[in-house]
Amino acid sequence: MPERDLYDILGVPRAATADEIKKAYRRLAKKYHPDVNPGDKASEERFKEVTAAAEVLSDPKKRAFYDEFGADSLRSGFDASKADAYRQWKRQGAPPGGMPFDFGGFQEVNVGDFGTFDFGSVFEDLFGGRTGRGRARAAQAQHGAHAEAEISVDLRDAVLGAERDVRVGGKTLRVKIPKGVADGSSVRLSGQGAPGRHGGKAGDLYLRVKLREHPWIHRDGKDLYLDLPVTVPEAVLGGEVMLPTFEGPVRLQIPPGTQSGKKLRLRGKGMPDLRGGDRGDLYATVRIVLPERSAGLEKAVKPLEDLYKADPRAEISL
Repeated sequence: MPERDLYDILGVPRAATADEIKKAYRRLAKKYHPDVNPGDKASEERFKEVTAAAEVLSDPKKRAFYDEFGADSLRSGFDASKADAYRQWKRQGAPPGGMPFDFGGFQEVNVGDFGTFDFGSVFEDLFGGRTGRGRARAAQAQHGAHAEAEISVDLRDAVLGAERDVRVGGKTLRVKIPKGVADGSSVRLSGQGAPGRHGGKAGDLYLRVKLREHPWIHRDGKDLYLDLPVTVPEAVLGGEVMLPTFEGPVRLQIPPGTQSGKKLRLRGKGMPDLRGGDRGDLYATVRIVLPERSAGLEKAVKPLEDLYKADPRAEISL
């Protein structure tokens, strides 16, 4: 049997306003509420159907998905909803939408710009704040919202890992920066988000990493790149140089006849893998540095002219 249209369930047009949806829900909930129809299974099912329809149509985001995708948007694993929720979380620092609605609790459902549709207040108006056999229904625990902040991290700390004190929301937190953290990634602090309600757990705090630029080294994925100044004799004759890294100097062999611009690779000296995989590599780009100009330099270089057998620019073609 085809699923009923949510607008038809509430008896409102597709262009209905949030206020019209709320009024329709109040009217139907009063009619089919189990307290009004004790023991009537049909009324109970109708009440649940009405409540479920109102829960979707009172939320602008869920309503937009329903208008576009129909009943498919209500099924678990609906990708469009997950993708949009993630975008909202990145932009606002907390996932959109309210707590999952529970038919037994009548909790609040977040409806974005339209305010908060409080199902509980509806029944307080209808039944004097009491449900069942005159007993106030206990409030359902609600998980606190997640929050987001930004933390600036030096490249050195991203390579080696570090612990930092950060001040967020008036409190100081000790944060562990994991090795291999990337620009734009997040560090999660469990239970440091917004507090829960009615005994619910606090949300999490997500610290979005902003990686500071380094004057000598830049990162590309798991690899690191730097310019390596070498002297003319080192480039011509070759030799061993000490290359500084965040973990201390390492020995690097310069092959004889090395040209400026050549990249020399040091395997496993790049970024650590955040998930425990192999480290990246470090690439040193050779930059030949000439000594200060002097008469002695010109005299020493003059004989080199005879060593060039061909024009080094002959292959340039525009």
